[in-house]
Amino acid sequence: MRTLIFGAGNLILTDEGFGVHCINHLEENYVFPPEVELYDGGTLGIMVTHKIEEADRVILVDTVETAGNPGEVFRFEKEDIMLNRLPVKLSPHQIGIQEMLFISEMRGACPDRISLLGVIPSSLDPGSDLSPVLSECLPRVAGLIVDELRSLGHEVHARN
Repeated sequence: MRTLIFGAGNLILTDEGFGVHCINHLEENYVFPPEVELYDGGTLGIMVTHKIEEADRVILVDTVETAGNPGEVFRFEKEDIMLNRLPVKLSPHQIGIQEMLFISEMRGACPDRISLLGVIPSSLDPGSDLSPVLSECLPRVAGLIVDELRSLGHEVHARN
């Protein structure tokens, strides 16, 4: 089973880049088997829909706008996303996750198993570093992903 960890976001708007920072954190701190792909989707949106379509299982990481406090993590499954129960994507310039999945669904290529780990941002100011709140949150979200991959039978090891 091929699993894709897809980090979305804009690295020049502080916390909006959380998904990409998460991919970088995972690459720096863990070793993954060949059937697990870490992918920096950045702000490419529809241009990288094919990456989702190539996987059997997808875990998306991004920021979401929803009630709660900065740093809170929410999990949404494919049904939540497809039935419009997902908070609005924060990046006004990019196509949203829902649109990416709808396109894949229309092409008959959308994986059945898709999850989104959405984090509430603290700042969307210009800057390349995460806010302190999301910097503290990053290892926890990475740990959730690693735990899930291990529960799916993937051998993930911490780097020495």
